[in-house]
Amino acid sequence: MKTCPRCDSSLDDEARYCVECGAPQTDAAAEELDEYVQRQAQQLTAESGGASGGNTGGNGGGSGFVPTEELTDREQLWRRGCYVLGYGTIVVALTLVPQIGAFPLILGGIAILPPIRRLTAEPLGSPLKREVMAGLYAVFALLGVVLLVFL
Repeated sequence: MKTCPRCDSSLDDEARYCVECGAPQTDAAAEELDEYVQRQAQQLTAESGGASGGNTGGNGGGSGFVPTEELTDREQLWRRGCYVLGYGTIVVALTLVPQIGAFPLILGGIAILPPIRRLTAEPLGSPLKREVMAGLYAVFALLGVVLLVFL
């Protein structure tokens, strides 16, 4: 019996791949795995190229992944601002957790984070628009501030 050079598990002499870690054990298996990975990468590139064609617009519509190189300067600025505002609000709210007004602030901070758009795209059928995200943030933040001031 031979052992896998990657994980040191024992293998059959004819094994092409390790049963524990999946590492190729022969040159032919390594070439086969490399070709498979390249085919998968090409297929993924082709699918994302067709799906993200309309995602560079001003409102960032579409639910496909869009690399930041393809985003407009305005969309990149929007995303950065949302991250700063969202995480800033969450951090401030966490310092006020014993008070009831902190919870709407946490929800508001979460609502404006850009990953929420992608997470809500599948159940809703399309991602939330930037205006909807800003509106949800405003409602939760206002509710949290009112609760903090009056309670």
